[in-house]
Amino acid sequence: MTTVDSPATPDLRTIDPDLFRAVLRRQAATVTVVTAPGSAPVQGPPVPPVGFTATSFTSVSLDPPLVSFCLDRSSSSWPTVRRAGYLAVHLLAADQQEVARNFATSGIDRFAGYPDWHPGPYDVPLLDRALAWLVCRTVDRVPAGDHALVIAEPLLAGATGGTLPLLYHSGAYATTAVGGSYATTGSADGPGGQPVSGVPRRPAGW
Repeated sequence: MTTVDSPATPDLRTIDPDLFRAVLRRQAATVTVVTAPGSAPVQGPPVPPVGFTATSFTSVSLDPPLVSFCLDRSSSSWPTVRRAGYLAVHLLAADQQEVARNFATSGIDRFAGYPDWHPGPYDVPLLDRALAWLVCRTVDRVPAGDHALVIAEPLLAGATGGTLPLLYHSGAYATTAVGGSYATTGSADGPGGQPVSGVPRRPAGW
């Protein structure tokens, strides 16, 4: 007689911030950099462009084409994104871990740290050598807890060929590999092993 083991009952606990972070670290997420143009207000100093690393990017709708990402409303990038009519999403390639770290680091000029960019359509900063690009029109910004869900309509797109994507999983960068598995490509920590600001020890969409 053949017996079949019953599946183990999961150990479910009441959610708290530490458990929430720990569970979401199990999710393998695409690593992107979102950029938005600066502005020259009538009064006051010019506002520089912004760029930040995000793993919360996803497609929303095919008709019309819509995508979304989340951004912490306390982040330094939020005031610019809140007003931006256009933005760009860069899907990073597996060898662009340093790009992800640069655009996740607080307190630096991120565009000086990655000088390989140029103004694109609608003055949106475009990073060179990404896996793919989407230039989007901002459609809506929906408050969601301490974040905002930004919904955008892609207007222009481009992609390179034959390059693996950069992923984030369990505190480290990874990529896909032959056979459907994925391989770790490097830690998401900064110099000295310290976590880079913006790389999740917390849920994605930082």
